[in-house]
Amino acid sequence: MKAIADLFSTDYGLFSVAGIAFMIGMAIWFYRFFNRKMVESERAERKRG
Repeated sequence: MKAIADLFSTDYGLFSVAGIAFMIGMAIWFYRFFNRKMVESERAERKRG
């Protein structure tokens, strides 16, 4: 229980939460970005071909 209290009440805990949230958000963004680019590339390939 102390670990959770430290996580949300100390500066280093809040920075850890912010860092984890940023990395998860970045992973979601990269997944969507690359997935969209692959779909666009596939559509362009089918149009050409």
